[in-house]
Amino acid sequence: MILPVVAYGHPTLRKMCDDIDADYPKLKEVLENMWETMYHSGGIGLAAPQVNYPIRIFLVDSEQLKTMAEEDPDNNDPFEGEAIKQAFINAEVVETGGTPWKFNEGCLSIPKVRADVERDETVTIRYQDENFEEHERTFDGLTARIILHEYDHIEGKLFIDYLTPLKRKMLKGKLNDVSKGKMKVDYRMLLP
Repeated sequence: MILPVVAYGHPTLRKMCDDIDADYPKLKEVLENMWETMYHSGGIGLAAPQVNYPIRIFLVDSEQLKTMAEEDPDNNDPFEGEAIKQAFINAEVVETGGTPWKFNEGCLSIPKVRADVERDETVTIRYQDENFEEHERTFDGLTARIILHEYDHIEGKLFIDYLTPLKRKMLKGKLNDVSKGKMKVDYRMLLP
């Protein structure tokens, strides 16, 4: 089932999310709905608070980006690093590192707003998969960036929090339009 995406200004986006266990009600259904919602909305990542679940789950599919990069004959910038399609449950960042780099980010919860955000090149993260098996892995490149973006969501942070006060002030009108539902998108949104 495709769920509405929570719009900027909704309180769920600013909550520190809760850990869950294998007994979480209808977990398989929640994950299936999140994947379906992410793909329907044109996303490459989605966190549970973005569909109004204040729990520590997020999805990443950087395989889409790698496929697009390989299929584009004009692309002079090949996909760097490992591409994944993975659910992360109860994730905790262990460390970040490498050379910080800027990249233009957007967010399904803040449609039509994009900005350059500086993030570290690598992330080591401890998490559980859908079977609640423990993992600790290091990712880099675009996959690391997507993980860090989605991880921020379960910590109650948004990519706009990395912007300068001046840049945020310049975006204030657009952000207000998002929270009032004045941005036209191809997916349903849950307004504050």
